[in-house]
Amino acid sequence: MKTILITGANGGIGLACAKAFLAEEPEARVFLGCRQNREHAAALAHSHPERVNIVTLDVSDPASWDAATTQILDEANRIDVLVNNAGNHKDSLLASMSLEDWHDVIAANLTGTFLGCRAVVKPMMAQRFGRIINIASLSALLAPAGQTNYAAAKAGVIALTQSLAKETARSGITVNALCPGYIKTEALGTDAAALTELAKRIPARRLGLPEEVAATVIHLASPAAAYLTGSVIKIDGGIF
Repeated sequence: MKTILITGANGGIGLACAKAFLAEEPEARVFLGCRQNREHAAALAHSHPERVNIVTLDVSDPASWDAATTQILDEANRIDVLVNNAGNHKDSLLASMSLEDWHDVIAANLTGTFLGCRAVVKPMMAQRFGRIINIASLSALLAPAGQTNYAAAKAGVIALTQSLAKETARSGITVNALCPGYIKTEALGTDAAALTELAKRIPARRLGLPEEVAATVIHLASPAAAYLTGSVIKIDGGIF
């Protein structure tokens, strides 16, 4: 039975990944890592009580990672897939960016990814199998103004991914990064006019769907992707 941990699991991409694993991996057990807001994750767990569990997880806290992975290993004896999806952004021009906003965004996006990889890599090495999928961002490749903290953090996630892939390849562990562009989630807001204008800037002329990101996650977690590691895959409708 495959055991999967998804962080940031109450949001659009995290939930889409969880639902995809439930549909594509009939025997998989899915653990949803959530910090505080967990309404959507709780509903999914309620509808799949034997296959979905919620774990309390603050990705920027090493102790929280230790507790979460201990719980999963106690209950399932293994961790096969980690989807590092949790993150946040606090946008502003660098000249007016507070040191707190810099540190908070680095902690949530880059340090959280590091801690997650560190927490699962030893169990994965012991079982000689693992799939780590780090959700970066198109901002890491095409950094916009006003996101010096977020773009730097996500660029760091890409470099971490590529370095770790080299360290773990002989152990049957793959490590890959995804760079979503504009994906239709709550993070983009709900202003229909603004979203329509945003879609005009995308060569595909539409926003991406969380399910489209999840489909790539499913492939990267599959046996078919065993030779695919250290890759950076953009999902952006042709922006870059």
